[in-house]
Amino acid sequence: MGSRRFTAREAIRLVAADFSELPVPPGPYAPDGPDGPLSWQGYDASRARAADRTGEQESVVCGTAILGTAALGTTAAVLISFEFGFLGGSLGERTGDRLEAAYTYAREHRLPVVSLVATGGSRMQEGMRALIQLQRVARQSTLTRAARLPQIAVLRDPTTGGGWATLGAGADVILALPGAQVGFAGSRVRPPDADPAAYTAEAQLAAGAVDAVVPERELPEALALWLRLLSRPSATSPTSPTSAISATSATSATSITSAEPVPPPPALGDTGLPTTGWEAVHNARSPQRPRAHAYLDALLIHRAAISGDRCGGTDDGMLCGFGVRAEDGRTVAYAAQTGTATRPAGYRTAARLVRLADRLRIPVLTLVDTPGAANDAEAERQGAGAAIADLFGAVAASETPITTLLIGEGGSGGALALAAADNTWATPDSYFSVIAPESAAAILKRPAQEVRATADQLRIRPQDLVELGVVRGIVEPLPPAT
Repeated sequence: MGSRRFTAREAIRLVAADFSELPVPPGPYAPDGPDGPLSWQGYDASRARAADRTGEQESVVCGTAILGTAALGTTAAVLISFEFGFLGGSLGERTGDRLEAAYTYAREHRLPVVSLVATGGSRMQEGMRALIQLQRVARQSTLTRAARLPQIAVLRDPTTGGGWATLGAGADVILALPGAQVGFAGSRVRPPDADPAAYTAEAQLAAGAVDAVVPERELPEALALWLRLLSRPSATSPTSPTSAISATSATSATSITSAEPVPPPPALGDTGLPTTGWEAVHNARSPQRPRAHAYLDALLIHRAAISGDRCGGTDDGMLCGFGVRAEDGRTVAYAAQTGTATRPAGYRTAARLVRLADRLRIPVLTLVDTPGAANDAEAERQGAGAAIADLFGAVAASETPITTLLIGEGGSGGALALAAADNTWATPDSYFSVIAPESAAAILKRPAQEVRATADQLRIRPQDLVELGVVRGIVEPLPPAT
């Protein structure tokens, strides 16, 4: 098990073109005298050996860096890299000093934070003084989140204990190297019968706790893309301690974020408006109708997806992420249903996307296309109602503009939860209904032959939705190029 282990400096060189280390915060290296606050016999000697072996004086190296690629440009960031060779990358009191200083610098200079994590947890030789550094790190992360600055974590091997539960799992976007050991419980404190495969980056991805597992060779480009998507140009350019980061390099590649709503995309289908409600249902359920992937491909370039609800689940039928709008270069967040019944994890992932976009002031596009929420017993055990309520709340509370396009089936509340209350549009090959016509007929105890008439009574055609004030308008296909 495990991926290749990097030193802190090797990890920095892997992703950064320039790096300038931040000044070490003042204060005694060893708190409270010889062998630390617990007078742990041999602690001073252990630190000295770790310093000789690694060339570092602490388990983290913090600084400012330029990250980017020729294709995506460059972005300045505060970079935190763990040195696992220094006492297992453990967090002690002086580690907390460095982390607090790095986060503070990021907020003062309006820089995103990128953490290259490799840690075994808190430093037992400092006891509770070490453990409470997790509270300190959590506060710094929260303050940085409140400052509307993105935080990205890269999970190296291993990422366990409190470092995973703060710098790792607390980030906005979480990437991991293949095979990295990831889990709250380290390898020496797990139950003897624990399945080691459950403590891997791949397992955390499947459980919705990691956004992507990224091969080493692809990591520089992945970080460059995420920084471009989530960072907004700063009015005042940051200056590194050694002036290595220039105003031009620090801001040249950040994407254009804007509080302006996303215009609804044009329809991709060639279907005209339906004459009956049942025809609207037929058009929306057609296998030939364009789906979410086609709309996202047509609208956005340089897409990057988030994955998982951070609660143990994923839903392949809900696509969430960020991309660059081809027409004007603006960053757009998207949450798109793909025509399947949406699982609770899908609603929670979409709510996570909306809240992140709202905090970073990135406009959101949602694409509605579902027969409804999953209604099986497992969906109920996973909290379907609470997940739908959470998404309703996230959309309602959002201060960044949300634009919704109904591109297929709009099945009841499971579809409405993803829709903007005052900025929803429809394609000609879509419908929205309080309930599916078949279910409505069954509830009314009507025979099967009356389903079509029931569809008309429900007034679910796009033009009906406009007349009822449910959608703002019907989008048309782009005229053919001449």
